[in-house]
Amino acid sequence: MTTKTAEEDVRTLHAKDGGHEVTPGEIAIGVIVGRTSEFFDFFVYAIASVLVFPKLIFPNVSPLTGTLYSFAIFALAFLARPFGTFVFTAIDRAYGRGAKLTIALFLLGGSTAAIAFVPGYETIGIGAAVLLALFRMGQGFALGGTWDGLSSLLAVHAPDNRRGWWAMLPQLGAPLGLIVASLLFTFLVSTLPAEDFLSWGWRYPFFVAFAINVVALFARLRIVVTEAYSQSFEHRELEPSPILETVRTGWRTIAMGAFAPLASFALFHMVTVFPLSWVFLYTDESPVRFLLIEAVAAVFGIGAIIASGYLADRYGRRTMLGACAVGIAMFSGFAPQLLDAGGVGETIFMILGFILLGLSFGQSSGTLSATFDPRHRYTGSALTSDLAWLFGAGFAPLVALYLSTHFGLLASGAYLLSGALATLVALGLNRELAKNSAK
Repeated sequence: MTTKTAEEDVRTLHAKDGGHEVTPGEIAIGVIVGRTSEFFDFFVYAIASVLVFPKLIFPNVSPLTGTLYSFAIFALAFLARPFGTFVFTAIDRAYGRGAKLTIALFLLGGSTAAIAFVPGYETIGIGAAVLLALFRMGQGFALGGTWDGLSSLLAVHAPDNRRGWWAMLPQLGAPLGLIVASLLFTFLVSTLPAEDFLSWGWRYPFFVAFAINVVALFARLRIVVTEAYSQSFEHRELEPSPILETVRTGWRTIAMGAFAPLASFALFHMVTVFPLSWVFLYTDESPVRFLLIEAVAAVFGIGAIIASGYLADRYGRRTMLGACAVGIAMFSGFAPQLLDAGGVGETIFMILGFILLGLSFGQSSGTLSATFDPRHRYTGSALTSDLAWLFGAGFAPLVALYLSTHFGLLASGAYLLSGALATLVALGLNRELAKNSAK
């Protein structure tokens, strides 16, 4: 019996299943659609945390305190996500990936749509904040079940000289989701009177998010439920394993995998959520203008993500992450001050930040997943992603805004610098462990 090469395996993935062919291109589309829907949810909530919730949910405190409270609730999703992974992994093992995805995406969409019905503080008092926190945790819990393994499937099927290219495809969902969310809020803020926007206009994007989740569900189920997909997962041993067993056998890889992308995940919020809060609170600039700057900068981010695929295949993914961490460290030393330099400074900050983010974030997904043993790769990759988002991004807007307000914008740069250093340390430790295991 001959053994297929990775490239041949990619080509033969289109094995017929009841008349339907599953191709690598379809998997890539499923990944991008799924990630775009998740990030759209993410950015809709993030933008509302700045423009809506401080006034609607926390009107009895200062705008700054209300925004900090909103960012604290924002972080709850990242705390809930690992628990969702634990529960939904059990569902995956018992009932299959299709059942898990259906339940998780309807819970995600339901939690998102429920936020649209949250009344303000003037109606139910502190209960408004309680409901918002509950639904936000529902979003995070559901996200733990949206891990479908498609990105891992792409990675293991990719030819050795094309791994960087395939690795960047799922990451395109982030800037795409941001562009759609920013433009939608731009339209609503610019066309509605402020009273109407705060009363009902802000709720519309959350309904849109639910609709997009339904589309994403069917796009992913179309692939997940096919026999060819299931056989490919079984062939590659990308099946869910017990959480505790995975942690016990692969905790070192999980820890290093969580910290390796810390620089890019910290930068992620430093150029998306935090700048909007700073500009909205401390400048006279309209949020419409800055949302448009974000959308334009995200286009540069898309180009940088695509470029990261070519560069990673030429120089190596870990080399790319290390180089980008150094670049992010340099960026942290001067760039945050540009947010106080008017429209031109803000534009430079956002475009430079998104270019750096695209290059690093494009290769940050599953950098160390290949070091898991095959039996634990699927579950280990999910846990690594949960922890990377929790440590790198979950509290970034809250911490960055607090530090900048009390100690100046350079303090937020110091926070970003700590993420870059954590990435360099994690990559260095992983290299040493790899050398030792080879001896």
